[in-house]
Amino acid sequence: MKKLIYAVEDDAAIRELYTYTLENEFECVCFENSELFFKAVSKRKPNIILLDVMLPGEDGFSILPRLKTDKNTANIPVIMVSAKGDEMSKVKGLNFGAEDYISKPFGVLELVARIKANLRKNILPTQTENIFFKDIKIDAEKHLITVNEKAIQTTLKEYNLLSLLCRNAEKVQQREMIFFEIWGDDFIGETRTLDIHIKELRKKLAAADSQAEIKTVRGVGYIIT
Repeated sequence: MKKLIYAVEDDAAIRELYTYTLENEFECVCFENSELFFKAVSKRKPNIILLDVMLPGEDGFSILPRLKTDKNTANIPVIMVSAKGDEMSKVKGLNFGAEDYISKPFGVLELVARIKANLRKNILPTQTENIFFKDIKIDAEKHLITVNEKAIQTTLKEYNLLSLLCRNAEKVQQREMIFFEIWGDDFIGETRTLDIHIKELRKKLAAADSQAEIKTVRGVGYIIT
């Protein structure tokens, strides 16, 4: 059975592009506004969502938190698609819980690769034991990260990334390996995606007064110490 994609996009030409590009491998249904989209979600949940930022009425930055705070839709991967390619817009989207962010104009091959990468199931090994490193605790059962016994809010990618680093604490993790583990081996995109996630994790650890520090090993990758 084909995976179901919902795309929220007000531009008719791009909706047509989605349908034409994705119809061979996926079932793709497009919506021009949030009202039609949420009506559809209430009846049938998609496997992944393509969400434009600039929409009439409720925009993508308003739709995304609604999806990520609802237990029925929180685990559906969301790829934000926008002409706003600046770093702050990407950070905002990732902070709100988006799994990925594509800037317009985008290539068709890149779009398909991003979708496949975000649809991958069980990219990380199933984590059955809690992870402890310094003042960080990662509770596998509750899918919760605490620092100094206080919970910190993370996106799914941030959770997986910090889990990977802490599980291999004080060992350098190569960038290519991190991409494979977190995004999948067919991930194609800007390498800045990883840097933005690391930057946000650093902020959250610092805000929680963590003793742990994520360091950059130039030309290689990252390490938590």
